[in-house]
Amino acid sequence: MLTEEKIQQLKLTANSIRESIIDELLAAKSGHSAGPLGMADIFTYFYFHGLRHDPHRPDWPERDRLVLSNGHICPVYYATLAHAGYFPVPELLTLRKLGSRLQGHPHREWLPYLETSSGPLGSGLSQASGMALADKMDFGEVATRRIYAFLSDGELQEGNSWEAMMFAAKYKLHNLTAIVDYNNIQIEGYVENIMPLANLSDKWRSFNWHVIEIDGHDFNAIDQAVETAKTIFEKPTVIIAHTIPGKGIDFMERDYHWHGKPPSPEEGKKALAELRTLGGKIKSEHE
Repeated sequence: MLTEEKIQQLKLTANSIRESIIDELLAAKSGHSAGPLGMADIFTYFYFHGLRHDPHRPDWPERDRLVLSNGHICPVYYATLAHAGYFPVPELLTLRKLGSRLQGHPHREWLPYLETSSGPLGSGLSQASGMALADKMDFGEVATRRIYAFLSDGELQEGNSWEAMMFAAKYKLHNLTAIVDYNNIQIEGYVENIMPLANLSDKWRSFNWHVIEIDGHDFNAIDQAVETAKTIFEKPTVIIAHTIPGKGIDFMERDYHWHGKPPSPEEGKKALAELRTLGGKIKSEHE
């Protein structure tokens, strides 16, 4: 169980990661804002509490595997890795620069801390399912390493995702957990207007997955869902995390126009001021 002190630390870390996301985007003058800000709490939970990993040994064989399918939200992935000690935080300012290791979509050969390269949406769950099946083939039902696939809601409009769901259910990949960032935006508008995902939980259940729905900004809820997934042995688990795109920055929250654009210098200054104020409030809550 998470203690109140640990939750405060996670909140502060997530807020710092959001500041770094804005710094990255300002330096790059391009990139995605809303999704990375919305997923900062979930990435923080995994890399600072829930994931078995070692930044000093990124190729540690017993590490859990985290596959980011929606690679366009990589500013949050890079910021989290940097804050977790995988590479220096100042390197974040090279985002999308020519020759940088931090490309606009993750490139595994350039940044070996990544499990996969990603860009084309809809592929991550297939990749993660393959990893989970390989572990079951190697270790049988006693396979304990967890494979996590982070997905966007928009990519569930693509058929490849549903093929992977069937595959994972057929092979009863209990060591696989999918986390869906259900923020209801994509680049052209709101998901429910572009291609509705109505009754999403029921759809996953019909594919024989164990389904958990949570508030993706509640660290206790995230923790309970991840721990519950470890107790399910007859099928894979999906955690549908309802998140707020642009979380933490008032003028970005829930606005799909921020899906694929960075802030201007003035907008960035305003965003960082909001986040610093929020950080102060988090600290004062526990003093």
